[in-house]
Amino acid sequence: MFFTLVNHLTSDTLASLMGFGAELVLCATILVILLARMFRFSEKIDAVYLALVGSMVALAILSPLAPWDVSLSPARMVAIGDLPRVELFTGMLVHDGFAAVTKATLLVFLLLFFVLVSLTKAHRQEDNTDFISLILGATLGMFLMVSANHMLMVFLAIEMASVPSYALAAMRRGDPKGSEAALKYAVYGAGTAGVMLYGISLLCGILNSAHLPTMAVRLSEMAGDGFTPAQKVILVMAALMILAGLAFKLSAVPFHQWCPDVFEGATAEVGAFLSVASKAAALALLLRVALGLGAIESAPKPLIALGEITANTTEAKPATGGETEEATPGDAMQPVRTFISLLIAVVAAVTCTFGNLAAFAQTNIKRLLAYSTIAHAGYMMMAVPPILTLASINPEAAGSCAGYLALYVAIYLLMNLGAFAVAALVRDVTGSEQIADYAGMIQRSKPIAICFTILLISLVGLPPLAGFIGKFAIFAGLAHGYLLTGETYLVVLLAIGCLNTVVSLFYYLRVVKVMTIDPVQPEAAPMQESPGMLQLGYLWGLTVPVLVLIAGWDFLNVWLQAAVRGLVI
Repeated sequence: MFFTLVNHLTSDTLASLMGFGAELVLCATILVILLARMFRFSEKIDAVYLALVGSMVALAILSPLAPWDVSLSPARMVAIGDLPRVELFTGMLVHDGFAAVTKATLLVFLLLFFVLVSLTKAHRQEDNTDFISLILGATLGMFLMVSANHMLMVFLAIEMASVPSYALAAMRRGDPKGSEAALKYAVYGAGTAGVMLYGISLLCGILNSAHLPTMAVRLSEMAGDGFTPAQKVILVMAALMILAGLAFKLSAVPFHQWCPDVFEGATAEVGAFLSVASKAAALALLLRVALGLGAIESAPKPLIALGEITANTTEAKPATGGETEEATPGDAMQPVRTFISLLIAVVAAVTCTFGNLAAFAQTNIKRLLAYSTIAHAGYMMMAVPPILTLASINPEAAGSCAGYLALYVAIYLLMNLGAFAVAALVRDVTGSEQIADYAGMIQRSKPIAICFTILLISLVGLPPLAGFIGKFAIFAGLAHGYLLTGETYLVVLLAIGCLNTVVSLFYYLRVVKVMTIDPVQPEAAPMQESPGMLQLGYLWGLTVPVLVLIAGWDFLNVWLQAAVRGLVI
């Protein structure tokens, strides 16, 4: 029996590695970058270029445009249109279209991010190798967040993505603001991690499992029999504690306090990484956990290599087998889904409103973008309630809402990376990050003023810019969910989102006014040099897609819809 189990585990691990290729490439890239420091010739090779090569190889292996069916034997890798849900490493991770498209988005961001780092001045120093290694390590943790299928992996992935981020915030040695920001970030992260771990222990203890699909089955059985008062208290406490950890990564209210200070104390490049990559991975994990606990799979999904041997080998309900659907009453999970949806909806509404209102008083461009990030986290969280509400009623509509969220994240990548790139370029040529020093930018550097204006208006969500597509998609999902279910809180959430869009118009346009109307003050930081052609070309490369995507966004939407629909259907 022992040798049979070892043989099964070995076969599962080898087969799982076929779906773990992108992560392995990132690990290899980190090793190459660190080991290269041992050789003298490597001093002439910038670690950014090695990271670019590693990211491109990972993207090629991931093959997001033609997913590979890793459930087949390693000798027969067959390209298919839809990537099936496949559990890896005995159910610890899962590989599906949603994971593939989110990882592809993160890798595209990494490529653009490393180009930005090579064009700006903040990280052109001897610790650049450490900076790049920390970025890749945090991204590796984010990849695990996207694929987490087990509560232990959820916690480990969040910590693996968070710990390098603490060091990234303090990369500017000798800067007291950076050191203070990193300390606040680490202390706050440690606190929320402890709270989340306690919530996970409560939930796993009451359900006697840490494997998400098995936990959903157990939760459904418990709901079918009726929750006792003690069970209700424990489940609500566990849900709130787990949400605390996820809200920390999303910088959602009330776990947002670290975000403005960290963004101000860290470089604009680090702010861009935390604003885009961290939010995309946290949203994917939030959706994965919410659906994993609030929905029961209607049919058994293919497992890799092992068949019956999964993470829940000793569980009462195996991951395979036809009795799963019979064991769960049709509406047994409805109270669970409703509670999770309402909880996320309330956090999303408060986060969006607070972020927009707090942005009004900011005088530092990075703090303004930090509160903008908080507000956009609220917008993106608004896409999750309709997905949960529609999951059992209309899976196809729920899959469409998941595609809308992926579309918003893809567009948000361009907008926010472009905004932080402007902050980095202006810092390089003026030495200032104060909004007042952007006065007269239209005369001092027309390309920066024009690009920043386009990006800020797109962040508002006004047509005909790409931001309108993303925000309209989120609002369309809320409206569609309300029309199909009649849930009042969805239309209330839609109204809050629309009202916040109007509010955000004022503080974004205030920056535009400073750049285009306000005169240059005598005490304003002067332009020490003109931005280079490569820097301006990079900025235009991010701005033009935001400007023209309105004319051809459907191809991206169709691909994303096809890729993520397996998450629900």
